[in-house]
Formats: sequence, C-alpha cells, structure tokens
Amino acid sequence: METQFLNTFVTVVDRGSMAAAARSLHITPAAVAQQIRTLERELGAPLIARAGRTVSVTEEGARILQRARDLLRDVANLRSVANENELAGELRLGACPTALAGLLPDILSRMVAKFPEINVFIKPGYSADLYRAVEAGDLDAAMVLQAPFALPKTCNWQLLREEPLVVLAPAHLAGSDPHQLLREQPLIRYDRHEWGGRQADEYLRQAGIVPRERFELNALNAIAVMVDRGLGVSLVPDWAKPWPEGLDVVRIALPEPGEPRRIGLAWSRSSVRIRLVNVLLEESRAALG
Repeated sequence: METQFLNTFVTVVDRGSMAAAARSLHITPAAVAQQIRTLERELGAPLIARAGRTVSVTEEGARILQRARDLLRDVANLRSVANENELAGELRLGACPTALAGLLPDILSRMVAKFPEINVFIKPGYSADLYRAVEAGDLDAAMVLQAPFALPKTCNWQLLREEPLVVLAPAHLAGSDPHQLLREQPLIRYDRHEWGGRQADEYLRQAGIVPRERFELNALNAIAVMVDRGLGVSLVPDWAKPWPEGLDVVRIALPEPGEPRRIGLAWSRSSVRIRLVNVLLEESRAALG
C-alpha cells in the first residue's frame, strides 16, 4: 500500500474537497480521485462520500482515519531515526500568527542555510490549539504565546521574545499622555478572549481606566490600519515587524509597568526529532538574541 495514497486520503478529509486537497498536494484533482479509488480498492471499503464539489468521510473512512494519521507520523519518523547521525528529516512545526510572519522567516532562513537536509512542515494556528498538538505528538514544536497555565511534564517552553504593551495612536497624537488617550479616545480593543488581549484588559483595570470601546477584534495588523484611519487608539503588544506598509501611527510607552506578551518555543521532550528541535531553538536564539 502506498503511504502517499493514505496521505492523500487524510488531506482530502482535512481540506473538505478533492480540489482543495489537490492544491495542497500540488497534483491534479483527477490524480487525487484516482489515488482515493486505488486505496478504496486495496482496503475493500468506501472511504470518501462525494456530494458535488464537497466530500465527507464514510463510516469506514472514519474508523481508519486516526490510524492513518498515526501511520503517516510513524513513517515520517523513520527518516529521523535512520539518519540520527546527521541533521536531516522533517520537522513538524506550529506557529501562531505573529510568530509566523514576524519571527519565523528569519529563523528558518538561518536554519536551512546551515542544514539544507532539514525539511520543515509548518502548521499555522492559535497558540492554545498548537499546544495541544505538541502535547499529542502531532507537532514536534510550536512557536507560541506563553500559556497561562502549567505545561505537562512532557513539554518544555523557552522564551524567545517579550512584547510590552504600548498605546497605538495616530501620528498627530504623538507626545500625548497615554492614559488620557485610553480614557478619551475611542478604543479599538484587542480581543479579550485571546491571551494577549487579556493582558491589555488587565492593565486597563489596574490603571482604573474605563475606555470608550468602539471595536474589538483579534487581528493586530487590522488594528494598526484602523488606528491609521482615525477610528481610535488601541492598547496592544509591541509585536514584531513586518507591519502593514504606509501607516502613520505612533507607539507610546505606558507610564506604569504591565505584563508583557511573551513568545517562545514549546516542544515535546519525547519527539524523535529532538535534535532538529534543538537546532531550531539554537537558531531562534541566534536570530533574536
């Protein structure tokens, strides 16, 4: 049985359609359909139910789905085990949105230049989901926000960057008192359901500031654009570039200490690719140090 066909099956289930799976796998939809049919013949059971352009997994497909994922992960591990004397293989890495755009490109540029035999699969996502994926063994490591809870003993976390809270305001308000801005200007609030947004909310409460709320969202680049358009001010972590181009905004430091947002690397101690994780950690420290 071709493990590639199993990978195609899992990708179809995850993407929800043959066309989306084909784009992800860089093959044609016809090739995806052929591989699924071949796999179904080999297993003697239908795996995918087709309904127009969308697909759903059958009862038989659902029964083998997790085992297929486990098998694919074990196969991916074989290269790392077989080549344990050299730095080669696939590193499965998660990254939260801020790290994906602002930190990871420079780190990966250093890493692949030194170790060209390392391949990196990158899964974007929110930090809470990525922690669970690391703990479950679906990812070797993830660049995430520091968790507001204790990690299991099977996982480690290393701080890479601290981002203090700043008031983001239109440029013509440069030099203004940041607390006065937060009290008087409409507030574009960083989503309180997210870890970074909770830190901003905690600062406002400790400072006794009751803002005039106008918007609330979890998208730092969009918040910066909204501030530039004169829709209000915001209290956000001073996140890593790149920022949207052409913005006329200022970052104003706060007069009182606040809890910064912390970004770091979480990883599984039991990963068979721990040597690759250590390389990533070393290059992260070098790039951000």
